[in-house]
Amino acid sequence: MIVDVHTHNHQPEHWGDEHKKNWEPAYGEPYPRISPEMYDAAMTKAGVDVAIVFGLAATRAGVHTPNSFVADYCAQLSTPTVAFTALDPLDTDWRAQLDEAYELGFKGVKLYPVLSLFDPLDHAFDEFYRLCSERRMTILWHMGATPSAQGRLSLSQPLVVEEVARRHPELKPIMAHMGHPWQRDAVVVLRKHANVYADVSASWHRPMDGFMALVNAQEWGVVNKLFFGSDYPLWEPADAIARFRSLADFRAGNLPHVLEETVESILHQDALSLLDIPDPRLAR
Repeated sequence: MIVDVHTHNHQPEHWGDEHKKNWEPAYGEPYPRISPEMYDAAMTKAGVDVAIVFGLAATRAGVHTPNSFVADYCAQLSTPTVAFTALDPLDTDWRAQLDEAYELGFKGVKLYPVLSLFDPLDHAFDEFYRLCSERRMTILWHMGATPSAQGRLSLSQPLVVEEVARRHPELKPIMAHMGHPWQRDAVVVLRKHANVYADVSASWHRPMDGFMALVNAQEWGVVNKLFFGSDYPLWEPADAIARFRSLADFRAGNLPHVLEETVESILHQDALSLLDIPDPRLAR
């Protein structure tokens, strides 16, 4: 089974002017419009069995993906999906948004602190974490870089998740992108906290970083806590899988390397069971 834990379905209009202003100059192209048919075709081509899908939310930057859009989009897909809400905890109506997502059957929350500029360590958000825990909603944290000058990288570091996990050990968070570019910190957090996981999305984009991150995960014994994520539509899942597998081809003399079984175990990790998320295929 392949579970893609990191796919997006938001559309260009959900970015406001953030993508055009900050991301297009960095990436050289506009954000694509993704139809449900395009989404299904990409997942089918890669052999993805189940996908977690979400938008983005960062109110100060003008980024917002309504829960209703995500729910309607997922209803049009043939791919078995698990919906997450994209939520900015600085919104005055964050609780209403979370309630709506829960009532719609969403199983998690995508957070984007680097751009929404909320401080995850502020105790004002403990109520938010408590509600997510009570409702068994996974939190997927964006980790690492942003091309936006107003973004705060200090809010997007694995040690932020470490402190939240220490205060709320019942949560089951996922650190996106293996905490890139702080993968060593992410690995240490994974070993320390039983309920913290990470996805490997985009690890192949900077191959040396991805290679070293997986070697570190092997040495620290946390490969079993890593999930596959394509970061679709930035990468088609089939291309992401091929490039991820290529990390096992690197050799540097007699130094440690990424084992093929490491890559395959991550690709076929049963993320749903580990996160206590019901398999959507059983509801069909």
